[in-house]
Amino acid sequence: MLITIINPNTTESMTTTIGKCAAQVAGPGTVVHAVTPSMGPASIESHYDEALAVPGLLAEIAAGERAGSDGYVVACFGDPGLDAARELARGPVVGIAEAAMRTACYLGRGFSVVTTLGRTIGRARDLAEIYGASRFLRNVRACEIGVLELEDPASDARRVITEECRRAVVEDAADAVVLGCAGMADLASQISDAVGVPVVDGVAAATRTVETLVALGLRTGSRGEFATPPAKP
Repeated sequence: MLITIINPNTTESMTTTIGKCAAQVAGPGTVVHAVTPSMGPASIESHYDEALAVPGLLAEIAAGERAGSDGYVVACFGDPGLDAARELARGPVVGIAEAAMRTACYLGRGFSVVTTLGRTIGRARDLAEIYGASRFLRNVRACEIGVLELEDPASDARRVITEECRRAVVEDAADAVVLGCAGMADLASQISDAVGVPVVDGVAAATRTVETLVALGLRTGSRGEFATPPAKP
């Protein structure tokens, strides 16, 4: 099985981290191929950034189709271009916010999301509504840490994110915490140990979800809205 993990931003070091985290949870016989688009923003922290990222994301879906990929993960917590990607791909396409929130719903009465910047809180709440997870969503908390700061070894980001997760447990009574950025993928296990509740990384959750769908022989329904788009000049 070949799963393509697409980091919709153009920061190669983040793609490397994302790919490693996906490979760690992938089952035997699954090949994880993490890719970076040739066009798009260096980080995705606004609606504008998401819009800029979609053409590069869709180009990687098209490349994956030519390479015979069995399924795809969109590794950005805004799940940019997800519906369009599903129109293009033969196999399943799963966004990390979708996978993380739905996974967290299995783990208790409620979860909180800990994300990067406050300006992304509304998007996270919108996605919870779209994915049917609003009833479980206790809170969305921002650390006011930029996405690229997660890549800086000198940054205090790890401590700040851990403390915000701890506040989510204490103040929100969250039974689980969802990490609201693909750049946090390598922090989940350590933070879970520190705060005492399950911490869900969307990259891992989405990778395993795609694996399961492929193993079951399931893909996006191609009738109606998600049919292959007609060719146009």
